[in-house]
Amino acid sequence: MKHALLLLLIVSLFISCSPKNTQEATSDFDVYERMKELKINLRKPDTPVANYVPARTSGNLVFLSGHGPLKQEGGYVEGKVGKDLTLEEGYEAARLTGLALLSSLEQEIGDLNRVKRFIKVLGMVNLNPSFTDMPKVINGFSDLMVDIFGERGKHARSAVGMASLPANIAVEIEMIVEIE
Repeated sequence: MKHALLLLLIVSLFISCSPKNTQEATSDFDVYERMKELKINLRKPDTPVANYVPARTSGNLVFLSGHGPLKQEGGYVEGKVGKDLTLEEGYEAARLTGLALLSSLEQEIGDLNRVKRFIKVLGMVNLNPSFTDMPKVINGFSDLMVDIFGERGKHARSAVGMASLPANIAVEIEMIVEIE
């Protein structure tokens, strides 16, 4: 009996001291404070240029339409990565696209602290046919989400190359986010 009780106590301590599953992680910090530390400011999202909405919520999932690399001063980063833009400029374009997506997400859900986790991301890179480092470009987006949201910012992802994108934008990204 004593051994069973001791075993139960050890198992309970092991479970309570084990690291939590990152998929179950919730916010332990304020996203806005983190963005302030990183000197990140979101601008008001642009109005869609066609007959669609930037984001749609279904249950606890938010589906965001493809967004492009919106500059803070307005306009988009344009051109083909590997021809008109370097890998580094493509990375920065993906980062700007992430900021545009966060602006639309905030408009849709009201508070970015409601983000439980990023589920799926599709990153499309406008590229010269010989350029094959699409994942390194889309890292601009992925790195930003992890910088801001920590473990909640990690996501499943595809990074693909495109012969062209609307209005010759350098990057287009869409995503699915789970909210609380």
